[in-house]
Amino acid sequence: MEPAMFDGLRLAHWQADLRADRILVLTLNRADQGVNALSRAVLDELESMLERIALELPKGLVIISGKAAGFIPGADIKGFGDIAAKGQTEAWIRHGQLVFQKLAELRCPTVAAIHGHCMGGGTELALACRYRVASRDDKTRIGLPEVKLGIFPGWGGSVRAPRLLGAPAAMDLMLTGRSLSASAAKAMGLVDRVVEPAVLLDEAVKLAQRGAQRPFKQRFLAWATNTGLARAILAPQMSKQVARKARKEHYPAPFALIDTWRRSGGLPVHAALKAEARAVVKLAGGPTAYNLVRVFFLMDRLKSLGGKDHGIQKVHVIGAGVMGGDIAAWCALRGFEVTLQDREMQYIQPALDRAAKLFEKKVKDEAKRAATAARLKADVEGAGVAGADLVIEAIFENLEAKQALFAKVEETLKPGALLVSNTSSIALEKLREGRKDPARFAGLHYFNPVALMPLVEIVRHDGMDAETERRLAAFCKAIDKLPVPVAGTPGFLVNRILAPYMQEAIVAFAEGIPGPVIDKAALKFGMPMGPIELVDTVGLDVAASVGKIMADFHGQALPDAFKVEPGKRGKKDGQGLYKWENGKPVKPEVPKDYRAPEDLEDRLVLPLLNEAVSCLHDGVVSDADLLDAGVIFGTGFAPFRGGPIQHIRSVGAAKLKARLEELAARHGDRFKPRPGWDAL
Repeated sequence: MEPAMFDGLRLAHWQADLRADRILVLTLNRADQGVNALSRAVLDELESMLERIALELPKGLVIISGKAAGFIPGADIKGFGDIAAKGQTEAWIRHGQLVFQKLAELRCPTVAAIHGHCMGGGTELALACRYRVASRDDKTRIGLPEVKLGIFPGWGGSVRAPRLLGAPAAMDLMLTGRSLSASAAKAMGLVDRVVEPAVLLDEAVKLAQRGAQRPFKQRFLAWATNTGLARAILAPQMSKQVARKARKEHYPAPFALIDTWRRSGGLPVHAALKAEARAVVKLAGGPTAYNLVRVFFLMDRLKSLGGKDHGIQKVHVIGAGVMGGDIAAWCALRGFEVTLQDREMQYIQPALDRAAKLFEKKVKDEAKRAATAARLKADVEGAGVAGADLVIEAIFENLEAKQALFAKVEETLKPGALLVSNTSSIALEKLREGRKDPARFAGLHYFNPVALMPLVEIVRHDGMDAETERRLAAFCKAIDKLPVPVAGTPGFLVNRILAPYMQEAIVAFAEGIPGPVIDKAALKFGMPMGPIELVDTVGLDVAASVGKIMADFHGQALPDAFKVEPGKRGKKDGQGLYKWENGKPVKPEVPKDYRAPEDLEDRLVLPLLNEAVSCLHDGVVSDADLLDAGVIFGTGFAPFRGGPIQHIRSVGAAKLKARLEELAARHGDRFKPRPGWDAL
């Protein structure tokens, strides 16, 4: 029932129940959404209730979710744009801080009962409670991922977390943006109890009634690591560690978080909250936060493609090499029955061994791990084709070999099943020739390593049915991948855009520019890996093959620099443009007096941007946002720049086109601007 203290309040999102033992349970069940994202209306209702609770204290307060999906995923990011446009960012941040502070100042025990996702603002709300209890469930994840949006926790999280957990643990949580399981959160001290989901509310009530004593070690670290001396020592060390992974000019948020904690860690809570708000407001108004929020929405768009109904239960993968084997393992990990085919068992066994390592890493419960492994079966004879709903071809890049394989598969492929190729560059119009059911044939191009790369290209051709694309998009979502539909022209989207970038790096290397210098120029721009290291990782043979296809497509000659010597294909041979040891490149020392050419960064990046413009002009994807999403999630293209087209628009298309013309005059026709620049 709703207690009398809330008479006159109209509650759309919260339900209040006062138990006979005078423990008040507040259940958040946002009325207009399937998840409890914190909107202005949700916070306003909570504030009104807290003001009344403070006047008529219950014995304790428990906050729990009424959504099966989880606790609170964070603030309602979809409202950020309107708030920023109205100049209300600071007011929004201060409002959230003050509401949570009213919760923190209640003179009765307060408990957050967490099941499922608890992220960002949800974790900050939980931190404002005196205690936290979490369900022992795989879906329960707790974190403060705001750094991934170019800011840091601004509703008191950056103030309260170090004072509860100790600075090292709290800062690591916020600086990485990682999420914790319930047990990991308990070990860190972020939650006080971990219980079975069925008794979550009961245990939260007990915690409100009896309280809990935190371990002495946690209390000591919380004090000792936040003293002025500790902040002076720890802050520079933290900044140095962050600088190894991110440049301050690219990602200012982690550095701002460390600096704000260093300066305000010893202040009273209200003063520290004001310092937190000032720093977050400044970050929120910068280009990095704008672009990272944009990337979040791009990801959301890709996740929404296709819906949920894919009609696929059994997957058959042909080709147990690195790509095929890892695709099969990933599908099994995500709950599908998978058969893996190759010529002999000796080719399948290494894939099964790699799969076992993946399952060991991803599935901690031994019984669940055994069930996962049982879903992946070797199938030398290819018997799994007949029962498969989806057949994925992942053999070597040869048109004739693939065509022969498809013809064989179609002899037993059941009606309605989807047949797809993991080709990385062959045009789908060529592959679909002769197909019995071309409407259900498509490309499904994964990226290496499969377990790490989030993107999958759904490659179209002119005879493909729209329902096939929809089902494949839904399947990608079911295996936690991001689908982007692309035209079936050579290279599709990602490889077509990467090809000239990698090509120019090889040309520069052949000219005598040291590999580390080339890589450093790309890293300075914001790429996740230098192009010389990337070429070696992909393989010089693969780079040459794709480069030849793309050169032919554009009517150009492949540069002479593309020479592949036997045993020197890169990482897989232990020798390429670099020497490789223990899976890592051994980069030679560069003379201290060596000066890189002033136009090196432009030579690397502008061909990539030029090809992106060409892809948009040619309709490889339907719009610029999908192009930016595909390149970010498929190549790691500097997320803080928002994608190639977003970057072009930020810098100015005319300015970048003029730079290309200068490079063409200096270095050759390969830099000539492609059609499409004038439309941006």
